[in-house]
Amino acid sequence: MHQDVQEWFATRSYHGTQWSPEQLLQRKRGTRVSVVLPARDEAATVGQIVTALRRELMEDVPLIDELVVIDSDSTDGTGAVAAAAGARVHRQAEILPAHGNVPGKGEALWKSLAVTSGDVLAFVDADLREFDTQFAVGLLGPLLTEPGVQFVKSCYDRPLHDGATILPAGGGRVTELVARPLLNLFWPRLAGLVQPLAGEYAGRRPLLERVPFVSGYGVEIAMLIDVLELVGLDAMAQVDLGARSHRNSSDAALARMAAQIQLTVQARLRCEPPVAGGGQLTQFLRQGGRFLSETHDISVLERPPMAQVPEYRAQPAGRVA
Repeated sequence: MHQDVQEWFATRSYHGTQWSPEQLLQRKRGTRVSVVLPARDEAATVGQIVTALRRELMEDVPLIDELVVIDSDSTDGTGAVAAAAGARVHRQAEILPAHGNVPGKGEALWKSLAVTSGDVLAFVDADLREFDTQFAVGLLGPLLTEPGVQFVKSCYDRPLHDGATILPAGGGRVTELVARPLLNLFWPRLAGLVQPLAGEYAGRRPLLERVPFVSGYGVEIAMLIDVLELVGLDAMAQVDLGARSHRNSSDAALARMAAQIQLTVQARLRCEPPVAGGGQLTQFLRQGGRFLSETHDISVLERPPMAQVPEYRAQPAGRVA
């Protein structure tokens, strides 16, 4: 790493356990906090996460002001489970309906800005197993204690379940084979990010309003690049949250993820939004004595900064239908 990146790594890397909810509550000073869970078919895990966040960080210690689940067209009752556990649930397709509905996590994150009111927003994936509310506390820590920090990224060990054993740090294969090499080559100031594709991160609303949101798996790497260019490395931080356990993807799914990340990076290198219909990926599956081909659309679309959306500008935060 370059010297300035090494210095950033030493001064802007934190551990999630260094703050307690009570300490952060004292540091809020009127800051309104929203926690958002984007969720698609996560009925098996979303209820436990919502229950823990509501009980420990809203009722026991009122650190979180609103807990919102964006239901991305689930078919397994995710929204009902989340609502029963105490979250406010919004269906992704019903937010900003005049702008349509694009599949993918990036759309849920983008639209969450229109239905939340927090000065600080923390995004937590809804598929986490063995969830610990310290995840949210850790993400909020730098934003509530360091005035210069505007964006916080999580990092952690990612156990890999291979079907027989659990490898303590075998996850993150797309990170190591695709995202990290690309960032080191083209955005070396981001070389100090331990988990650039981590799904848990937090930011101040004025910054998030200025960031375009890419659909699909390109959202995390695009956001890092855009935040770096908007506010610089010193306004960014990372927090070690220990270990993150969730379901692992197949190699075929990881290939599609990698392709979307590559498309997103190529668009950033050209300084232009991704083009609709920009790519396909053909993969092969063995069936009996032959290989069968499957072709998948890996195009990514880009939503504009929320600050440019007329409906958002015309209404107070958290009240856009």
